[in-house]
Amino acid sequence: MKQRYIVVEGPIGCGKTSLAHKLAQKMGADLLLEEPSSNPFLRQFYQDMRRFALPTQLFFLFQRVEQVGALKQPDLFAKPTVADFTLAKDPLFARLTLNDAEYQLYSRIYEHVRPQAPVPDLVIYLQASVDTLIDRVKRRGHAFEGTISEDYLRKLSEAYSRYFHSYDESPLLMVNSERLNFVDNPAHLDLLIERMNAMRGGREFFNRA
Repeated sequence: MKQRYIVVEGPIGCGKTSLAHKLAQKMGADLLLEEPSSNPFLRQFYQDMRRFALPTQLFFLFQRVEQVGALKQPDLFAKPTVADFTLAKDPLFARLTLNDAEYQLYSRIYEHVRPQAPVPDLVIYLQASVDTLIDRVKRRGHAFEGTISEDYLRKLSEAYSRYFHSYDESPLLMVNSERLNFVDNPAHLDLLIERMNAMRGGREFFNRA
């Protein structure tokens, strides 16, 4: 496979972590995952977003920079890497949760650390309806997600849509995941990998009728 650094992205509940696992296993790649459970502010954030937004966001920012920093100097003989996050989407959450003064502070810090992160060779953006996202979040039953409101998920989904509408930092494969089950149907995963290998343009779509 020509891509060495692949990112699976999308809003909470889209299935990005599950797909990242399957892709890494299929490709024999290293797996790089977000670590939300290690953020000491996250549970409080979902209970009181306004109060805990800034420390939650800054913790994630520095965590993500540290995680992807080593990829800035790739080893040509190392395995490919599949991740379930990209640093470039970090401001999306910040703009959604921080007030103007906090966002100005966050932006200064982000611009300072952003050069430490490499640009992915490919971003796979998983799309799903808000109702599907809500259902998936409820069904997987993560304790810290129990207080996520439907309104927050709706705003987050809209923010992702706006962000990737104009995204041009790396090749982008937009995937409608409503009728695809990458975890339980190996044929669906094979179809996705075929599309990844066949990509020629900077932006393509994958939608299974």
